[in-house]
Amino acid sequence: MNLFRSSFLRLMQVACIVFVSDSVASSADPDAGKTPSVRPNVLMIAIDDLNDWVEPLGGHPQVKTPAMARLASRGVTFTNAHCQAPLCNPSRTAIMTARRPTTTGVYGLRPWIRDVDELSGLVTMPQHFSAHGYKSLIGGKIHHGGNGRRNKPAQEADVWGPPSSVGARPQQKLIGPTPGGNNPLMDWGTFPHKDEDKGDWAIASWAVDQLDELSKTPDQPFFLAAGFFLPHVPCYVTQKWYDMYPEESLILPPILEGDRDDTSESSWYIHWYLPEPRTSWLRENNQLKNLTRSYLASVSFVDSQVGRILDQLDASGLADNTIVVLWSDHGYHMGEKAISGKNSLWRHSTRVPLIISVPEGLTAFDVPEAAQCNQPAELLDLYATLSQLTGLPIPEGQQGLSLVPQLVDPDQPRERPAICTHNAGNHSVCDTRWRFVVYADGAEELYDTVADPFEYTNLLAQSDISEQQSERYRKVIDRLAAYLPEQEAPLAPGSAARILEKRADGFYWENKKIVPEDKL
Repeated sequence: MNLFRSSFLRLMQVACIVFVSDSVASSADPDAGKTPSVRPNVLMIAIDDLNDWVEPLGGHPQVKTPAMARLASRGVTFTNAHCQAPLCNPSRTAIMTARRPTTTGVYGLRPWIRDVDELSGLVTMPQHFSAHGYKSLIGGKIHHGGNGRRNKPAQEADVWGPPSSVGARPQQKLIGPTPGGNNPLMDWGTFPHKDEDKGDWAIASWAVDQLDELSKTPDQPFFLAAGFFLPHVPCYVTQKWYDMYPEESLILPPILEGDRDDTSESSWYIHWYLPEPRTSWLRENNQLKNLTRSYLASVSFVDSQVGRILDQLDASGLADNTIVVLWSDHGYHMGEKAISGKNSLWRHSTRVPLIISVPEGLTAFDVPEAAQCNQPAELLDLYATLSQLTGLPIPEGQQGLSLVPQLVDPDQPRERPAICTHNAGNHSVCDTRWRFVVYADGAEELYDTVADPFEYTNLLAQSDISEQQSERYRKVIDRLAAYLPEQEAPLAPGSAARILEKRADGFYWENKKIVPEDKL
């Protein structure tokens, strides 16, 4: 790929792009703008609970992810991409339907959209590709949990691979009992087992086999989605991956003591009582280094499984006709902001890897290699993006914007920031410089992510800001807040697990009234 094409050609490509808005759906003919006789294939790789600790994002200086680095060298890395919810089910619902939690009312780990009358007819991304002649295949975790494969799976995808699973487990927890109910998922470390014993190995093997078979029918376009479990807890790794990050040279996460001192009490409400240990427990039980090692090791292991799939894509002769997209459903705290886990509205929870590779000459759009885009991107943009790249119509009701303009020109400005929501009323809004956070009780935070990338300093809580600075910050907030939803859907019927509700007499976490003095 020639990265130094003339500015004129670049501008002409951008001018030809069809922009997709929240309210206007594309009615383009599926073949419009297409030159190849066969539609591009789509290979989607999803990774659970993966934060920005990958080489293309540089979130941890020691992380080793050569496969993701290889994929990044073939396409565009979105360095300012964010999930729409810092929790599996609402995030994946947003990705697969291109609708925000504030539209569907899916805020918690339940319900599945097919169990809600108003949502049951939504067309998911795999269904959309199937309806337009693609063979759709899903392996591992794409929808949350067993959603999609439990009831009428043939309606959700043409082929189902193995489900997501941990795989081999030790006979008992490696780290001992943990607070928040001693959840069996809250465990990490190494014990005698083989990589081949892990659930993610089975997912990669299935994807490799499917690519081999699909290569035998090159005229049949496919949408293949493979979803990996790790680095979701329990972060069990074999010894070779654990040894890749020696304890004596390990760099710990960028934890600032007292980092919650300039945030409101209500910032705790959105992760009020959870099985993920607080940072204080990790330190008191000498687990911060162990968790960091195990997480990094898990990231490197799952990267090796991504590598197996990419190797097969090349070996099968499908690489030149296949768009590859890699994403994570949300990030993960490793002790920053006094917590581990997700369920926050800060960088460590909302920022995610997003890499899109489009081979040269495959589509009507010239996408560079080894490029980075710092424009705000949202995971719900993928539906419209992949539809446009493959020449499919974009269904009505989409709330994502196609990322094709930024794929063609990574410096092309986005018309809106990225919004993340965790239960009704709690949002973060990010552009190229600022993160604005607002909670359901009206408490606010503002971070200058250029000067303060780890969001240590809530600018609104500083006592030494001038009246001029305060006025400037308020203008920033007013601009970003204008993108927040005017109306927010109530909890969908059947909502449960990690649900926060604001009621007339206070806040309720999973139907139990929050008493601030009871904070973990």
